[in-house]
Amino acid sequence: MPQTSYHEIVEEGSQGLRLDVFLTECVEDASRAFIQRAIKSNLVTVNNRVCTRPSRTVALGDEIHIEVPPQPSTELTPENIPLDILHEDADVLVVNKPSGLVVHPAPGHSGGTLVNAVLFHCPDFQRPGEDAARPGIVHRLDRDTSGVMVVAKSPRAFLSLGRQAREHAFERRYLALAQGEFPQDRGRINAAVGRSMTDRKRMSVTAARSRDAITNFEVLERFGAACLVTLRLETGRTHQIRVHLRFAGHPVLGDPVYGVVDFQSWTVSEATRTVLRNLQGQALHAELLGFAHPADGTVMRFVAPLPADFQAALDALRAETA
Repeated sequence: MPQTSYHEIVEEGSQGLRLDVFLTECVEDASRAFIQRAIKSNLVTVNNRVCTRPSRTVALGDEIHIEVPPQPSTELTPENIPLDILHEDADVLVVNKPSGLVVHPAPGHSGGTLVNAVLFHCPDFQRPGEDAARPGIVHRLDRDTSGVMVVAKSPRAFLSLGRQAREHAFERRYLALAQGEFPQDRGRINAAVGRSMTDRKRMSVTAARSRDAITNFEVLERFGAACLVTLRLETGRTHQIRVHLRFAGHPVLGDPVYGVVDFQSWTVSEATRTVLRNLQGQALHAELLGFAHPADGTVMRFVAPLPADFQAALDALRAETA
């Protein structure tokens, strides 16, 4: 069985990252440990030369190639992974997904996913859907995005929630820490999103092979160097919020792909700088999810509290402007 190849070019904003960190973001759903094994197994080249050092720093314009071995198909197994369950009944499971948890098995993540956790915690889970690796999954959050998710436990829930997701009927509200000062308090970003022409694992605002994407935002708090923003989606494109905020000139803090990870030049205290560096991925949180219950159409709305690292960054920025 042939290996899957990825060819990446280091773009502005990614220079200075470790090689393993850069590739973890490029190879969808691959764990850092999986990428490190690939590097040490001579499966990665940098500018056409084999590199076996995961800690190597990538430079702007570096051409990086990785051969990802196909993963053997494995039976999904229940795993006792802690879940923050916001609601559960016979049809739906609503959870507050933590940053770092992959939603479903994929190359480099045969286990340790939300699906494995659901199998353990829900004995009555009926594994609805045609994709055996993604039972019950009707929408998803990026690995390093936290917040509310709903999983369908029954076939009728899978059909109903899947239809609502396709028709953009879910009510979704996100919170993000974004760089800089927005010129207005609220606005609408209407910019088509598609695959980057230079890096196929990333998305970008582009007219080529793109799909309409609309994000509404409102600035809740201003801190000079950054803002707390609430966002509502009219569409649901891959990485939409992260791409749109970068396009608007206000990338998400802690986002190693589209955002800001270097805070050295910021005019904040060293304590605040340390807190920002300790963000566990992008400061993007799916705060609210609303949907019609599959059984009777009752509108249900769930709110998830901010994760500790996001809250710490928010508190530190507030203290800077107090």
